[in-house]
Amino acid sequence: MAQNSSTKENYIKALYHLHLKSEEISLSDLGRDLEVSKPTANDMIRKLKEEGIVISERYKPIRLTELGIKTAAAIIRKHRLSEMFLSKIMNFGWEEVHDIAVELEHIKVEKFFDRMDELLGFPAVDPHGSPIPDKNGHITRPEYRRLVDVPQSEAVTLKALKNSTAELLLYLNKREIQLGTKIQILQVESFDGSLLVLCNDSSRFTFTKEVAEHLLVQ
Repeated sequence: MAQNSSTKENYIKALYHLHLKSEEISLSDLGRDLEVSKPTANDMIRKLKEEGIVISERYKPIRLTELGIKTAAAIIRKHRLSEMFLSKIMNFGWEEVHDIAVELEHIKVEKFFDRMDELLGFPAVDPHGSPIPDKNGHITRPEYRRLVDVPQSEAVTLKALKNSTAELLLYLNKREIQLGTKIQILQVESFDGSLLVLCNDSSRFTFTKEVAEHLLVQ
C-alpha cells in the first residue's frame, strides 16, 4: 500500500511539473518523465481521474483539476521543506538533499512537516531557491532572470537554480558559488555565448552558456 501511495504521489508531482509548462499534458510526456510505458501511465491516470485529480477523456490531453494542483503543491511543500531541513539543520550539502527528500515527502503525518516548517522559521524557498508552497497550496514565484540574459557589466545576485541537478551543484561547489553570490558579467563571448564573470568581487570564472541558462538572478 505504501509503495502504491508513493507511486501515485510521484505521478501527481510529475503531472504538476508538466502542467507548469502547459495545462494540456500528453500521456507520452508523462510516460517519458516517469520512464514508464504509455499503458502503465494510462492505468494510473484512470485511477487519478476517479479521485478527481485529473480530467481525462479519450484522445484528449490530460488536465489537472484544482484538487490535483493543490494535492501536488502539498507534496512539493513536503519535499522542499525536507530539503531545507536537511540543509539548514542537518548540514547536508545542497547536492545531497534531493534524493533523501524524495523519501521524506511521502510521510503522511502533517504535524511532522508543520513542526519542520516552524523550526526552520517558515522559509519561503528551499536550498536551491525554489519557492515552498504554503499549507493552502499557494506558491509565490519571484521574477528572476537567467544569467545568460543579463547585459554585460551588470551586477546581480544568484537567487535560484532553474535545474538543480547534482552535476550542476557539484560544479558550483568547486567554484564556491552558492545562493547569495554576487556576480558581475565582465565579458560575453560572441562565438559561443560563454560568460566571463566576477564573483563576490574576488574570483573570475568562465561560465558556458548552458550553465548560465540555469542560474537565476536578481
